[in-house]
Amino acid sequence: MKNIIFFLLTFSVFFTGCKLKESKQQEPKLIVGIVIDQMRYDYLTRFSDRYSENGFKRLLKNGFSIENAYYNLIPTYTAVGHASIYTGTTPDNHGIISNNWYDKFLKKTIYCVDDDIYRTVGNNSDAGKKSPSRMYTTTVTDQLHLAQNMNGKTIGIAIKDRSAILPAGHTANAAYWFHGKQKGQWISSNFYMENLPNWVTDFNNSDKANNYLKTPWNTLYDINTYTNSIIDNNLFEGKFKGETATSFPHDIPNLKVTNGNFDILKGIPAGNSFTADFAKAAILGENLGKSEFTDFLAVSFSSTDYIGHQFGPASKEIEDTYLRLDKDIADLLSFLDKQIGKNKYTVFLTADHAAVDVPAYLQSLKIPAHYFDIQKFKQSALEITKKYFNSIELIENISNYQIFLNKQKIESLGLDKNKVADKLVEEILNFEGIYKAVTARTLQTTRFFDGIMNSLQNGYNQKISGDVMMIPYPATLIRGRTGTSHGSGYSYDTHIPLIFYGNGIKKGVSKSKYEIIDIAPTIANLLRIEAPNSSTGKIITEALK
Repeated sequence: MKNIIFFLLTFSVFFTGCKLKESKQQEPKLIVGIVIDQMRYDYLTRFSDRYSENGFKRLLKNGFSIENAYYNLIPTYTAVGHASIYTGTTPDNHGIISNNWYDKFLKKTIYCVDDDIYRTVGNNSDAGKKSPSRMYTTTVTDQLHLAQNMNGKTIGIAIKDRSAILPAGHTANAAYWFHGKQKGQWISSNFYMENLPNWVTDFNNSDKANNYLKTPWNTLYDINTYTNSIIDNNLFEGKFKGETATSFPHDIPNLKVTNGNFDILKGIPAGNSFTADFAKAAILGENLGKSEFTDFLAVSFSSTDYIGHQFGPASKEIEDTYLRLDKDIADLLSFLDKQIGKNKYTVFLTADHAAVDVPAYLQSLKIPAHYFDIQKFKQSALEITKKYFNSIELIENISNYQIFLNKQKIESLGLDKNKVADKLVEEILNFEGIYKAVTARTLQTTRFFDGIMNSLQNGYNQKISGDVMMIPYPATLIRGRTGTSHGSGYSYDTHIPLIFYGNGIKKGVSKSKYEIIDIAPTIANLLRIEAPNSSTGKIITEALK
């Protein structure tokens, strides 16, 4: 009997050890987070008949697609989106309330990743004086490092600094972004390192950036086959400086000098290809996916946003951009197959926000759309405080559809700040363009469980946000009548693609509603690590094997 018991115990220990070893081997060697800047969900469906089988379609057919994924916050800007994806929570917790915002303690407007403590690594400019210090919480990339006792590598890559820095988190090995102008270089900050690795220097010296600017931007296919967009030359699109029409081709070599030299690369599809090239160089240069630990590569494609802002969602430029991006995605997946190995990596693909159709275009179709006159509104707000409180000094700043009150002035006049805020809310609703308004006190004392007011509340940070929050009418922009933008809590800005693919992911589709903050806890669960420390999202269990 003792021999039988010993055999069973030995077999049990052996079997358990084998299962643990097998389980460890099944974990992905590399997580690749892909964020496409300003990608609407309908770009997946609108252009699907022209996509190849190896790009977006490969992800959709062999991965798990969430068709009803939304941002549950306001504002829908680049920094906010990237921070929310990777922290698994909203600005009320992570603290990135916009790209730029008014700092009521410093009494000035600040940029989300500016940090004068640090210096540029890669050149002698100030473009690298950056860090993630204004993001108050951990990211899933941080949590992976913590879980592996700081082993494994985390790298963030994007043309935009904020899109590289915030996803990579506080513990990243590196974040790299593109410095255009006269430089045309990938740079970093000494928050991460003292010198660029040799592979980055070699890439910068390869003249790839300049090579992408040697040919005009023409359509990938015959422009007459671009039937998913409006006519090429129209009144609703912006032009490059030096152009007389909005139509193809765009003569990039001759437009380069008048459009910021290397900066023009940001605003053409080649910028996405250039980013993919650098991501592949990072995988090789850092030997990602080759150690016993799991690495994380956060890649953001920023050029889609620049192009969207200039030309709008209905343009042939956007159609061509996504047909080209599809090829970049296909190429990147093929590279991962070869370098990491099929089923040894996991990808998620989403967007940091979407975008509204150009309001002038919507107006031409008799669809309600608006342009908000911010200067006129500021004057109106001052007239309100003059009328009811006999002062034009009660408002300190108006930005991001928020009003910051001058509390020192209010106190010196013996006024009640809550009454001032309440009166502003009551009166500004009479201003053309303002659809809803609410005080900070209301957001602190009342809970909104759904709808756009819930999104506003999720974007409100008690410590750093303003005293009055406003929501414009749908399809409202503060800009000229060409091109588009984003930032609202309406569906055109919040409905984005979300696809999981690869190791540990089921094949399938879900029509259930999920929120952007669900990505980080889902990836954390896949890796069997803790979710970010302020995560409020839920695990998308139906996507996981």
